Amino acid sequence: MMLEVDRLSAGYGRIPILNNVTFGVAEGEFVGVLGHNGMGKTTLLRALMGYLPATSGRVTFDGAELTRAEPFRRARAGIGYVPQGREIFPQLSVHENLAMGALKRKGDEAAAIATALDAFPRLKPLIDRPGGALSGGEQQLLAIARCLVGAPKLILLDEPTEGIQPSIIDEIVETMLGFRDRGGLTMILVEQNLEFIAALSQRVLMIQKGAIVRSARPDELHDVGLIHEFIGVNE
Repeated sequence: MMLEVDRLSAGYGRIPILNNVTFGVAEGEFVGVLGHNGMGKTTLLRALMGYLPATSGRVTFDGAELTRAEPFRRARAGIGYVPQGREIFPQLSVHENLAMGALKRKGDEAAAIATALDAFPRLKPLIDRPGGALSGGEQQLLAIARCLVGAPKLILLDEPTEGIQPSIIDEIVETMLGFRDRGGLTMILVEQNLEFIAALSQRVLMIQKGAIVRSARPDELHDVGLIHEFIGVNE
């Protein structure tokens, strides 16, 4: 397994959120995480990235234990994170945002940025535009491209379809599948859009009250009862 999470618990102050979470992700696997709001999905990604310290349990990535490692050490190890809300640099241009993503990368920065722009051609005509002047969908593409410029082995992607147009959602699916097929990218995806998570995930982990309670196949996301139980809507 590229990532092994063993009985991981974490929370905010004295408020526990994650409770003995255990799962693994193989190299090249795309795993979705689905659950009601407030069940610990974003907290899980933040704990995996090291922004939230573990209160117990263990995180092993690519054969090395990272349970107590700082976020920058996890980034150097090959974990990339695209948070909910994108968090691009609004005053910097698209090119400058991509250059920030390349800071930890060894090798040719210009080539890495060119590769990212080839993967996200919608960004090419916007290269000199400030990030804050982009649409929500364009900002999401920029956030993902900035992460991928750093050549992560594992990408943590949090609610990427929130508030963006369907054409860009389709573009993200096509691009991420291409990265997986060509370069063995591994991904953990937190998402509420059922079509999106089914299109990208090879399996979906269901989370309730900070615990992984079951795993589902993408085709099971058409089960109305299952979806009502785990995200509270009929789709």
